[in-house]
Formats: sequence, structure tokens, C-alpha cells
Amino acid sequence: AYDYPTARILDEAGIPMLLVGDSLGTNMLGYDNEMRVTMADMLHHAEAVARGARRALVIGDMPFLSYSSPDEAVENAGRFLREAGATAVKIEGGVRSARIVEVLVRAGIPVMGHIGWTPQSQHGMGGKVRVQGKTREAARALMSDAVSVQEAGAFSIVLELGPGQPSALITSRLKIPTIGIRAGPGRRRAGWSPRRPGPRGGRAPGRQCAALPAARRGKAIGAARRARARDPPRGRSRGRSAARRGGSGRPRTRPGLLPSAAPARRSPAGCGRA
Repeated sequence: AYDYPTARILDEAGIPMLLVGDSLGTNMLGYDNEMRVTMADMLHHAEAVARGARRALVIGDMPFLSYSSPDEAVENAGRFLREAGATAVKIEGGVRSARIVEVLVRAGIPVMGHIGWTPQSQHGMGGKVRVQGKTREAARALMSDAVSVQEAGAFSIVLELGPGQPSALITSRLKIPTIGIRAGPGRRRAGWSPRRPGPRGGRAPGRQCAALPAARRGKAIGAARRARARDPPRGRSRGRSAARRGGSGRPRTRPGLLPSAAPARRSPAGCGRA
């Protein structure tokens, strides 16, 4: 959530956690990428969301270069809690950020981790959005990132753009919840954004549920929440899709990558899915 009315709607619908993500830069502010988002931007929106949420856990996303050192991380994370009214913060990175996570937790600040595709490090990851952990070595590195963040004291982990097999195995081995963003059906929770950008970030209007009037939006979100609670989506296998196209019907998996996990499956498309 990025604003007060959306936070109220989601909170009343029973959504347990609201992340004020740095994606507000592309979704709300028209920036080219998340790296231009500042602490002032994040605090402004986090405060609005915190005012609208009475029960949900509000998590502030630490922007680029706001946690380069332990002292800087504690200072800026503290501003999320003290000035904006957030309950926790999220930082990107696995092994490289474990020390920061540990320092924040020791300071009494709850932390959510974020591994896989990390937008704030996009230039160091080739600059192009792509699935992480596709090779054996990359999958092992992803697992190391997840374990390091958990051992540092994070209460949950966002796994973005991870293949289905590694994501499922990571979820099965961790003791803390995993929240998937386009990371296959194996995660324990799915991330959802009320404003989905178009093909060029916030500049082009994509499929935006938030364009609905507030009353209709609240009813739609509430109905979707109840429907997901009754019958959680299980995704659709690639094999089934291939069979409909006249193919062999066998799921396209990578043998030997992480064999103990379930094969990857596509999640059903939906309005606002992250």
C-alpha cells in the first residue's frame, strides 16, 4: 500500500501485513527505477499507510543507500518507526546484508528480508529484470542468502523472481515465512500490489485495480481476500498448458537442480498481482 485510503481498505479486508515498498517510485512518483526513491519519499507514504492501518503490520521499505553502514541503518530504520509509525522495515540482500539485519534486530527493530531479484542492486545484476537462481550454483547461493537472513533474525523473507523448485525448497527449509513475488507456488504467502505499472513502470497505465472507485475497490478486495482464504490458488502447471497446445504435456523442469522440491508451476494471472 502507498496511501491512506488503500491502507484502510486492505486493513478492513483483513490483510495482515502492508508493505510500503520503494516501488512507489515507479508506481506513484513516475521515477524510472526504485533507486531514485529517497527517505523523505518513503517516510511520507509510510506515515499515510500507518494512519490507515489499525490492525495490519506496516513495513517500511528501506530505500537505496539508506542502510550502507550499521549506524546509518539504525538511524534510518528508527525514523520509520518513530516518525512514520511503521512497525518493521524491509531491506534487500542476503549474505551481504545479514550483518545489517542482525544489528537492526538487536536494536529492537523487526526486519523483513528480501532476496532473489533485488531492484536496488539491478545495475550489479546486469540491469535487466530476470529470474534468479536458474543454475545449480545460483540456486545454492539463493539458499545461502535465505539461511543467512533467517539466522540474522529476520521475521520473514520476500523471495522475488526465484524459480519454482529453489523457491519451494527454500520455503520448506526455513522456519520463517516466505512471501513470493513471481516466485512460483511454493511460497507460504503471495505478494500483491494494488497498483500494477504498465510496461514502462509508472509512466504507462497498466492494469490498475486502484482506478476503481473506493467503495467498489474495497468490496472487490474484500471478496478476493475471502475467496483466497476459502480456496488458495495452486497455480497451473506448464505441462497442462503444453498439453492444450498439443505438446507433450511434460512440465519443463531442470533435472538435478534442486530435486527434492516440487516442479515450478505458473500462478494464475490476476488484477494487481505483483
